[in-house]
Amino acid sequence: MSDISPIASVDAIPECPDCGKPEPLCICGDLAPVENRVEVLILQHPQEQDRLLGTARLTALQLTNATLKIGLSWPSLSKVLGREVDPADWAILYLGSAKVAELETDRDVVAIDRKGGLEPAQNAILDNIEGVVVLDGTWSQAKALWWRNPWMLKCQRVILGPKQLSLYGRLRREPRSDGLSTIEATALLLARLEKKPEIAVALFGAFERMLAKYREAVKTHPELLPKPKPRRDWRKGRKPGRRRS
Repeated sequence: MSDISPIASVDAIPECPDCGKPEPLCICGDLAPVENRVEVLILQHPQEQDRLLGTARLTALQLTNATLKIGLSWPSLSKVLGREVDPADWAILYLGSAKVAELETDRDVVAIDRKGGLEPAQNAILDNIEGVVVLDGTWSQAKALWWRNPWMLKCQRVILGPKQLSLYGRLRREPRSDGLSTIEATALLLARLEKKPEIAVALFGAFERMLAKYREAVKTHPELLPKPKPRRDWRKGRKPGRRRS
């Protein structure tokens, strides 16, 4: 007799009111608060719907000084936060087409200028950042957020050059080797800005527990497995009588 759950739809599984994940994937009870001096603002694209493997809400829950907002555009950073701030004192994590590997540096957190080059006085810039904006979504969704919010250009842009690949592994393939989950990216960024490696240890630990719980849950809840993308019919668009060589 099979021990597979009869639930056919992931929507039928009760979800945690805090992290928003189906209850078999919730690790809220194991989260230890992480105090962060540098404020974190996570802007999530409204079409980012990965409740199962997404980490934005998990990141905001674990940090004591973090805010999660969902939307496409805001008039200014102050409007997002609900108080007056100077965006020049903030950084935004946006990779775009920039790559640390193409710059002459061995840093894993790099401040870049508008042309994608290294900013001078890296330490002075990074040590004076008061808050960071992290974009949550696919690569195309992050790009949409970047272009829909011109005020982001007033922030100091930073990019990451992680030494290791994302812990997602085969669960979610990234188009670039420097692609990380929101919680991983935030962990690396905060650990560097605050010079506290224990921040990264705590956030990576939570991410590892989330992934372990997911791998265990899919054994009895196969409906939690990602749905395969429909295969494109390469024959569409062919003219009758023509063959591809």
